[in-house]
Amino acid sequence: MSDRSSYVPPAVWQPAPSGGNFASINRPVAGPTHDKALPVGQHPLQLYSLATPNGVKITIMLEELLALGHAGAEYDAWLIRISEGDQFSSGFVEVNPNSKIPALLDRSVQPPVRVFESGAILLYLAEKFGALLPSGHAERAETLNWLFWQMGSAPYLGGGFGHFYVYAPEKFEYPINRFAMEAKRQLDVLDRRLAESRFIAGAEYSIADIAIWPWYGALVLNELYGAAEFLSVHEYTHVQRWAREIAQRPAVVRGRRVNRTWGDAATQVPERHQASDLG
Repeated sequence: MSDRSSYVPPAVWQPAPSGGNFASINRPVAGPTHDKALPVGQHPLQLYSLATPNGVKITIMLEELLALGHAGAEYDAWLIRISEGDQFSSGFVEVNPNSKIPALLDRSVQPPVRVFESGAILLYLAEKFGALLPSGHAERAETLNWLFWQMGSAPYLGGGFGHFYVYAPEKFEYPINRFAMEAKRQLDVLDRRLAESRFIAGAEYSIADIAIWPWYGALVLNELYGAAEFLSVHEYTHVQRWAREIAQRPAVVRGRRVNRTWGDAATQVPERHQASDLG
């Protein structure tokens, strides 16, 4: 290893400026920083989010449900600018005390139901509409296996590899190597699974695919972290095949545009309040 540090942890940790892209919003306490109510639209489902991989999961899910004919899945998607601290408003914290996107408020029932954590939202919507989650005992278990695999694995890809490879103010060999190793191990897990079946949980497209694709599908398509060459993603041929197939689904194309504020202007739909907003 080329980067050796003389840092010795103190007896008691104290916060210090960390630098990097998210330094202005990182803090060691929870709760709101300011009073601000969340906007509410006309549809049953109110989504407060941003088109990060976790946010995209939910807009893809909602667009898939609408494509299946579930009119009750109509939604308003409100933009939460995490770099500006919108997630620390009093209104957002009421919906998600963890101050992370995405957060969903289901106003089709009274009192309204809040749902936070992307995996919980996917499961809630799948059960609410009876879609994209198999009803058979074994098939349902396999789908949930992979849903929770993603929830447990992606922090190593995003907060680990992505942070140190892209966002950290300095490049350090040890953490990049450590998390690149884990990212490739996870890709190998998926590649071995997708050698056996068309989709993650079996023959049918499900919330497991919707959860995993925005992270690992985007990664192998070189749309996440610009790390395709670094991680030799061409080695994962089955993940590549699956990623390309899912990327072509019309609901995925639509869902990826919602709450997006960067990239090609034609792909940006910062807020979505009706189907026509997506063209």
